[in-house]
Amino acid sequence: MVRSSYGGEGICGSSPWTLHILGGEKDTAAVRACKKQTKEAIKIQAWWRGTLVRRTLQHAALRAWIIQCWWRTILMRVTERKRRTALIDFACRERAVVKLQSLIRMWRIHWRYCQVLNAIYVIQCHWQCHNCQTCASLRGHCVITSTHLQFHIEIINN
Repeated sequence: MVRSSYGGEGICGSSPWTLHILGGEKDTAAVRACKKQTKEAIKIQAWWRGTLVRRTLQHAALRAWIIQCWWRTILMRVTERKRRTALIDFACRERAVVKLQSLIRMWRIHWRYCQVLNAIYVIQCHWQCHNCQTCASLRGHCVITSTHLQFHIEIINN
């Protein structure tokens, strides 16, 4: 058998020392056949090692792809959570602003209404105290706009 560098026996069935000792045409044909078998064995081993390497690389790439998909899913969930939190915060702030604006508008309208009401009370008190020979009466008209409250009072003589 042919010995390889790792100490095992080769494929040819005899050691290289016995091949050289015998000599002759038969030996050269045997040596050529042995070299041919060795080259073919090396090709098969190289193909097998390449197959193993490609399989290992394919498994590593598949694992990396699975990890990347998982990570993208996690990032998408985190991003969606942040968006939802930001939207809820925005909606709460907007609701608070609208409520505050509503309360301020209500307070301003109430304040204007109280001013007009006080003015009407003053006019009524002065008018009731005033003795009129013609006995005139009061007629009021109120107009409410978005910015202010208008009140018109007319004195009608009978």
